[in-house]
Amino acid sequence: MTAIDINRGTTNVALPTEVSSEIWGNILEESAFMQLARRINMPGNGVTVQTITGEPTANWVDETAAKPVSRHTFGKKAITPYKLAVIEPFSNEFARDADALYAELVRRLPYALAAKFDATIMGTTAPGTGFDVLGGATKVSLNPASGKTLYDQFIAVDSAISAANGVMNGIALSPVGKSKVLAAVDGQSRPLFTAGVGSNTVGDILGAPVKVAKAIHVAGAAGSPGTAAIEGIAGDFSDAVYGTVEGVKLAISDQATLADGDSTINLWQNNMFAVRAEIEVAFAVKSTSEFVLLTGDTPSA
Repeated sequence: MTAIDINRGTTNVALPTEVSSEIWGNILEESAFMQLARRINMPGNGVTVQTITGEPTANWVDETAAKPVSRHTFGKKAITPYKLAVIEPFSNEFARDADALYAELVRRLPYALAAKFDATIMGTTAPGTGFDVLGGATKVSLNPASGKTLYDQFIAVDSAISAANGVMNGIALSPVGKSKVLAAVDGQSRPLFTAGVGSNTVGDILGAPVKVAKAIHVAGAAGSPGTAAIEGIAGDFSDAVYGTVEGVKLAISDQATLADGDSTINLWQNNMFAVRAEIEVAFAVKSTSEFVLLTGDTPSA
């Protein structure tokens, strides 16, 4: 499925072939947006997709009158992939246990890539043009005002999405957002949302599937109104796509020199090796107005 590029000066470090596909599978599990959005394959220079921006309009006519003529209107949207990468060094002593190396690679690298991908989408700064971010979307608090419940808040979320001609068919929560959803009760102290609770889901909310991921959390500015932490996002994920060029590419070296902040690491000199994981990935939505950020703001009464 995915090629592995290996450059190394010695042969005592083996990288199993199945690591690449396993890491890609785990990236999908770690990233809420990769689970909720639709995946498309794309060339390295990106794609331009045709969008339908308006529908034809029908009208009533008399029996012998001319029938109205109306047409769809169209637009174009460029989707561009950008490279996301991480390098992790290991000691040669660690490499003596191939099973431990494999398990550590699978455990560590997927989250680093998935976390940055999700955090970028939840922010306001894209890696470049043709990559959509949702940090400027409408906000609704996960902290209900007096006399309201979290159910009322999600009704407001659904209403905002439907007002943009979208359908709320996906929700992503941070662990804190998940805790707030599980703690929500009605007037008789009965849980509002408990069906299908798992480590990465809390069951459907208003019919929309829910995914939980650490990277969904975006820290806010304490004490600043309207800038509280973002604990989730809901929206019409049928109008969201992410694209990949080749999947995950891995490379391993024991002779490179790594620039690590203000210091450098000479792998050969220190009996170390490093594994590089990278993906070329893109994200696009039809309209940011079809998404709502779920925040930790305290709403006015």
